[in-house]
Amino acid sequence: MEIVEANSSPEQQPKMSPLIDSHAHLDFAEFNHDRAELFEKMKAQGITQVVIPGVSEDKWLNQLHIANTYNCAFALGVHPWFCDSMTEETLPNLRQLLLSLHQQKKLVAIGECGLDKLHKSNFTTQLSVFSAHILLAQEFDLPLIIHCVKSHEQMLGLLKSAKNAKKGVIHGFYGGPELALRYVNLGYKLGIGGLLLNDSAKKLQQTVAQLPLSAFVLETDSPAMSPISSENDRNTPLILPLLLTKIASLQKKTNVLISEQLYFNATQLFDL
Repeated sequence: MEIVEANSSPEQQPKMSPLIDSHAHLDFAEFNHDRAELFEKMKAQGITQVVIPGVSEDKWLNQLHIANTYNCAFALGVHPWFCDSMTEETLPNLRQLLLSLHQQKKLVAIGECGLDKLHKSNFTTQLSVFSAHILLAQEFDLPLIIHCVKSHEQMLGLLKSAKNAKKGVIHGFYGGPELALRYVNLGYKLGIGGLLLNDSAKKLQQTVAQLPLSAFVLETDSPAMSPISSENDRNTPLILPLLLTKIASLQKKTNVLISEQLYFNATQLFDL
């Protein structure tokens, strides 16, 4: 990076790259009362893009409406929590919707999809539905947005044998460096969110400190996963600058350098 002399003008100082929230459910009802105001605040903080993931068939149309209204990127899929509410038509409907939208630049991924052993839904069904999402990622040449809780061995096994070229992101990653490297070595990014700001997240902080910056993308999972220090139960993309600063501290690098790499990671992964 170019070294800027102390007497250089403000115009010559290196500027922060735009911030991208790679995972925020801004279509959810928690944002209905102030969504437009939130987007204005995000713009003022340099947050220029959000990826809105899909979670269930009954929410897809509203999700697409919100993404279109606010010029957001989006993904489509079935979250493992909603696998048991699917019908026989859900996956065929998903494929047809993807076919109708696949020429749109704003369709950037398949998901949110994955495995979650802590949820009551049938795990066998989750495995089948996630495998179908892998095939969709392969067919449409899109990355996956993956939710994985207490299911990493099964997930890694599926991803090792998958043929999807653009890989994807392990959303809401919270594990240590060893697990992180297993995903990174398969070509996947790690979504780093509000948990990083919690003092108790020692393993995650160790991961962020030790792995190369190329492994990470910023996310919030809004409205969920608020940091413990947050004054609000509802999470928003407005915590992204705090995440950036925390990553810079752990990596012992400047905020500008961190912002450049994270912006590159997200735009490359999602072809933004």
